Amino acid sequence: MLKARDFMTRDVVTVSPEATVEELAKLLSEHQISGAPVVDADNRLVGIVTENDLISRNKRLHIPTVIRLFDAFFVLGSGRINDEMKKMTASTVGEICAKDIVSITEDTTLQEVATIMAEQKIHSLPVLRADAVVGIVGKADVVRAISRNVSK
Repeated sequence: MLKARDFMTRDVVTVSPEATVEELAKLLSEHQISGAPVVDADNRLVGIVTENDLISRNKRLHIPTVIRLFDAFFVLGSGRINDEMKKMTASTVGEICAKDIVSITEDTTLQEVATIMAEQKIHSLPVLRADAVVGIVGKADVVRAISRNVSK
């Protein structure tokens, strides 16, 4: 049975939380990748950032709907506007990256990786040993692993 160590990308492009959003855009473009793990000075995973985070930073702000009922005003969706404003004004990777990270270990099976990606709609998974990033598994890695597995 194939495990993540058998098909993960070992040469992981990472980014620091202190990197600017412009540096991130350049990094993703130069390496032709859609995202990167965000790591601290000890290579510990602190977040993950994707093209979608950059795109969200540049989207139009949606003003919440206000409903008046009798003499009271109700704001619908007001909690999200704060999050949107923070991303739109962010200047560093640490401010736009997702901190609720799903990761795997080197022993995670191909079937488990595929299940996580499909059920949670995740496109790449950092591979950790202890707290350090040692690899990353993307959709293309999974497809290649499946094709190698079928060829046998």
